[in-house]
Amino acid sequence: QVQLVESGGGSVQPGQTLTLSCVASGLRFKTSTMGWYRQVAGKERELVARIGWLGGGTEYAAAVKGRFTISRDNAKNTVYLQMPDLKPEDTAVYYCNAERPPDRYWGQGTPVTVSS
Repeated sequence: QVQLVESGGGSVQPGQTLTLSCVASGLRFKTSTMGWYRQVAGKERELVARIGWLGGGTEYAAAVKGRFTISRDNAKNTVYLQMPDLKPEDTAVYYCNAERPPDRYWGQGTPVTVSS
C-alpha cells in the first residue's frame, strides 16, 4: 500500500520560512516523479513544483519560481519543499504527489498559513 506522509506545515508570518517533507512508502520512489501541489478552498489544486526521478528535471509554478526549491533524497524516500520568504498568497493546503505512470498517488495534505 502506497503512503505519502507530509509534515512541516504550520502558521508563519510573511517573510518567514517553512520546509515541507514527504516520506513515501510502498512505491518505487527512485523511479517516481515527485511533486508538491497546493489547494485553496473553492479553487482547483495547482502544481507548485515537481522533480523528476534521479533528481533531474525540476518544474516550478511561476508564482514560486526562484523562491521555492524542491529536492529529493532517494536514500530516505523523501521529497522536500523549501519555502523561504513566504507570502500571504502562499496560504493553502500543500499535497505531496507521486507519479509512476499509469499510477498517481496523493498525501493527506499539510496546511500552510501565512498571515501577519
